[in-house]
Amino acid sequence: MAQLSFSGQLRTRTEYRDGVGTLRMKSMDPAFFTSQRTRLTAAYKSSRVQFQATLQDVRVWGQDASTISANDGSKLGVHEAWAEITLFNKSDSTLAKWVDHLALKVGRQELLYDDSRLLGNLDWLQQARRHDAIVLKMLHHGWRADLGLAFNQNTDAFQYDGTYYTPANVLPYIKDSKGNVVASPTGMIPTVNAQGYSSKSGSLAVLNPPSTNALGQNYKSLQFLYVSKSFSSSKLTGLILSDQFGAYTLDSTRNVAGKDTGYVFGRKYHSSLNHARFTYGLTLSTMLEKSKKVQLNAGFFYQSGHDKEGLLLDAFTSTLAVSMQHKKMAYTLGWDYVSGNDAFSSSQLNHRFDPLYGTPHKFWGYMDYFYVATGSPLGGLSNVYAKAKYISQNKRFSTGFDLHYFALANQQKQLDGKPLDAYLGMELDWISTYTLNKSSQLELGLCALSASDSMEYAKSLTPGSSLKNAHWAYLQLNILL
Repeated sequence: MAQLSFSGQLRTRTEYRDGVGTLRMKSMDPAFFTSQRTRLTAAYKSSRVQFQATLQDVRVWGQDASTISANDGSKLGVHEAWAEITLFNKSDSTLAKWVDHLALKVGRQELLYDDSRLLGNLDWLQQARRHDAIVLKMLHHGWRADLGLAFNQNTDAFQYDGTYYTPANVLPYIKDSKGNVVASPTGMIPTVNAQGYSSKSGSLAVLNPPSTNALGQNYKSLQFLYVSKSFSSSKLTGLILSDQFGAYTLDSTRNVAGKDTGYVFGRKYHSSLNHARFTYGLTLSTMLEKSKKVQLNAGFFYQSGHDKEGLLLDAFTSTLAVSMQHKKMAYTLGWDYVSGNDAFSSSQLNHRFDPLYGTPHKFWGYMDYFYVATGSPLGGLSNVYAKAKYISQNKRFSTGFDLHYFALANQQKQLDGKPLDAYLGMELDWISTYTLNKSSQLELGLCALSASDSMEYAKSLTPGSSLKNAHWAYLQLNILL
């Protein structure tokens, strides 16, 4: 029998930021604000079809005036809109039982696999992450195989030929080289400096931080094959993923404003050439003893092909963690390694691993210093961590501490050419949650980071310009209906 259901979410998060994502400059003050996510989901399920559509509104309190006009634009968007069609099910006696389950999922959807390291919904971010894709899903005797495809395009207008793709959400207006406001040129991602002026440099300092989750340059197309096999107390998974990025040329357009003649510089995407990147690897999760209280999680992924700039890739990442459950306590010791470039090497290859479309907030510290919108270090990252968490007997309350030791994975140079100290800093995160009722949960986070001088180099800051001790506090109310 078919079922129709509605659900909703309202999630507010009040934050005090004193060095989140990057060290706070000495000349700046801490930030304080409240953001809100609102979702309304309609879902339909029958024996043959599942359908889900999620409307999402994300904003900062006060971002819009109490009375707004149509010129202020809209923050409302569609987070998910997909349908899953069951092509075959072993319970259907009219078809041969050559596979337990086969389905096709089409539309805007979250890609969420394993621990979300490489493919995740980034749910911590209020906007979250979704893809416009088609996924063929198969289940059979403990095996799972998903084959996914995506192809992005900007418009379906008749006057546009070819499949050229401008791979970013470009601001509608930008300042030209003379400071005049001008509409962003079609098919171009403007390069801008910290003041918002169009810059002749090819570096996208604001729109395109280096090598992190395709920020600023979305993929043109993507294909992946995910395979997993579950055993009695173990799970082995494999992922092969290829994503392609449009090639670009540095270009400019002239803007005449009164007596001023300014220029807008940027990356022009008008080529049919694509740079193809390949990522493949394995993960293993298994219990180490019969009581199922000690678990091992390990993984290794390699990246080859070309990065989105067209450079040859030779990069990898590895993870190893051991977790133990003892009564109401859970403990974890682990080490993540993400390769980077060695400043003293003559190699022409790019060794910086890009963690694709995962959930970095979950792995490399809650203060989001690495592999998020704040960029990633040229020298890669070594993250040794220890975690401890308490969960009450009724599971209404939990509290835990995470300690991270951050270091560069590969050598970098100081301004004088000498080797840079690999140690970046230590971060301590304390997160507590309390379930108010079956629909509402309160979460409190208190985090602190003590950074070394090397962190300024890793974050491309002027030496001596920032405060080395950073703090962050947040209070989140999550209501699910």
